Amino acid sequence: MNDDVRNIVLGVIAAGISAALGWLTRTYLWKRKLRRKQAFFGLPENSESLLVVNRDAGGTELAVHRYDVFALLELSALIKDCGANAQVVTQDAAQQGFGERTEFCVGGPGSNRRMLAHMSVMLPGVRVNVDPEPGPDRGAFQIGSERYRMEAGVTEYVLLARITAGPSRPVFLFCGQRAITNQAATRYLARNHERLARKHGNGSFVLLLKVVNSQAYGPDVVELVADVTRAAQTPLPSPEPSADSASSTTRPARS
Repeated sequence: MNDDVRNIVLGVIAAGISAALGWLTRTYLWKRKLRRKQAFFGLPENSESLLVVNRDAGGTELAVHRYDVFALLELSALIKDCGANAQVVTQDAAQQGFGERTEFCVGGPGSNRRMLAHMSVMLPGVRVNVDPEPGPDRGAFQIGSERYRMEAGVTEYVLLARITAGPSRPVFLFCGQRAITNQAATRYLARNHERLARKHGNGSFVLLLKVVNSQAYGPDVVELVADVTRAAQTPLPSPEPSADSASSTTRPARS
């Protein structure tokens, strides 16, 4: 074998080794990224998850708003990427505890009984105005001492939460003032789950997001207002009795 042939053979071998090492490195990094994603969402390979869909707050009992359907589609893509399976159930049919399966719950407490139950247990520091009558506080959030009012189509808010209890699977909550904000929260999660995992690990968090000018930009322009985990998980103080009620309880009865 002359020098030219030997150099060619060595070059081919070196190229093959480099390609193999590159493939192994990419495969390792891809698998590590997938494992981190599966851990964050609580979705190991072939695991089961629950998608709880609400009803359209302004429609019939069986109607689902199209933006909530879009939100479910985006969540379904996340679940599929993790190699897991999803079961879709309506808010009045999800009669089971939490923690056995990862759960994604979409919609505010006015249209989703499951969300109402979760918030009363997991987020006692949050109140949502579900009064159907028009008014400045319709759909408003109260988180601790702060109130966040909605200006439809201009400024709207949504809570994105990941709640865990011990070693159980997480519950993800998408509680928006309008259906389009629910989709905005799912899209925010899909785009930022790696950053959220680095910051919060596999623990609980509650984020308040603001959807800007949805009438022009749809669910795409979302701003992080604050991490409200502590305020959301701290029970609100009981309202103090009014002066009239206090006097009526202390007034002696007539003989």
